[in-house]
Amino acid sequence: MISPFTPGLNLKVRYLRLLISMILGLAVGFSGAKASENSSPLPLAELFGGPFELVDHNGITRSDRDFRGKFMLIYFGYTNCPVICPTNLQEISVAVKELGVDAKKVQPLFISVDPARDTLDKLKDYVAKFGPQFIGLTGTDEQIRAVTKAYRTSRRKIILPDQASKEDYLVHHSTLTQLVGPDGKFLTLFPHNTNGVEMAKRMRKYLATGQS
Repeated sequence: MISPFTPGLNLKVRYLRLLISMILGLAVGFSGAKASENSSPLPLAELFGGPFELVDHNGITRSDRDFRGKFMLIYFGYTNCPVICPTNLQEISVAVKELGVDAKKVQPLFISVDPARDTLDKLKDYVAKFGPQFIGLTGTDEQIRAVTKAYRTSRRKIILPDQASKEDYLVHHSTLTQLVGPDGKFLTLFPHNTNGVEMAKRMRKYLATGQS
């Protein structure tokens, strides 16, 4: 099977293959639980997203309801991430700038998958590198577990063989950016390393209608 991230593939082809592979994978996982209730497959919008309550980088409690009326552009990661997180956050930053005046309709959110190390001060300094519009969110391990489950985001601690301390580890996590509509419903996914200009182009189609 060809990986959706095979070098050289057209971005749209990669994106479609990614969606297809995710839908098939999720369908398998949910088929047993849902088969007796409804033989029809669940809409993609019902498989991603949901309510959450976390704390932002200023120490203010935030829930998904606080962002109603705006498009949430959500990325899960951690401040110690060596390459992947800053790469995707930089592209999100480019996309937000590319939107111009429409950027006010979008709220970029960086949700930590490493609450043990991502303190409020670290989050605040980290998101500031990508633009003033970014909000960093964290919480207790239980809260992070709940929001990653709702948004189908995996996370796994990887202990380094030559770690100097218990704080010296990596976190393997999903690398997708999710776009959620003003009504709180999932709209679409952007694969890892999606070009910011292309991301903005696709987002404009949703921003123009304010709907999915």
